[in-house]
Amino acid sequence: MHDPNTKMLSRYTYCQRLNHWLIALCFILLTVSGLALFHPSLFWLSNLLGGGNWTRILHPFIGVVMFVAFFFFAARLWRQNIITADDKKWLRSFRSVLNQDNENIPESGKYNAGQKLVFFAFVILMIGLLLTGIVAWRAYFSHLFSVDVIRLSLLLHALFAVLIICAVIVHVYAGIWVKGSIKAMTRGSVSYGWAWKHHRAWFRKEVRNNGNNRG
Repeated sequence: MHDPNTKMLSRYTYCQRLNHWLIALCFILLTVSGLALFHPSLFWLSNLLGGGNWTRILHPFIGVVMFVAFFFFAARLWRQNIITADDKKWLRSFRSVLNQDNENIPESGKYNAGQKLVFFAFVILMIGLLLTGIVAWRAYFSHLFSVDVIRLSLLLHALFAVLIICAVIVHVYAGIWVKGSIKAMTRGSVSYGWAWKHHRAWFRKEVRNNGNNRG
């Protein structure tokens, strides 16, 4: 009899994993450069990007790279993140989720309701950061807007940045809390046991599809 922890299911392709880590790298660089520009006491962080001038130049370009990478990543995963009736039941059973009482939690597809909410938070915040960032991008667009609009955009940009940092912290914490999640994004596959425990509906579908493909 096969050990469910040795048989593997593919969860992410190589391109999806590469895209994910590109987004993560851009996020780190943007956080460092954004904090350096946010307050004089943090300006020393600009040394990590070559100084103040380079930080001001690189920050918006890195932001565009992250948005484009995230756009393609999100487009591939959009249909799998649509909220369903079972997701609403999952949210109502959140206490059982925290207690890891899997028997009282509705079966999840490839992503559970919590992951889907974080996904859509990322989508909204990414769009907000892009739009406000464009308005304040001095070299190319800021001359098209009034000073008041630019100030408001900078304020919102900072707010969206704080919120997305919080969302990333939740995302990382969940990845560490659910053992095996990080390996899924580094190796691309998960064990049958992991898939059955955390994403049972997705597991059933993948096993059924794999069986049909062999047939």
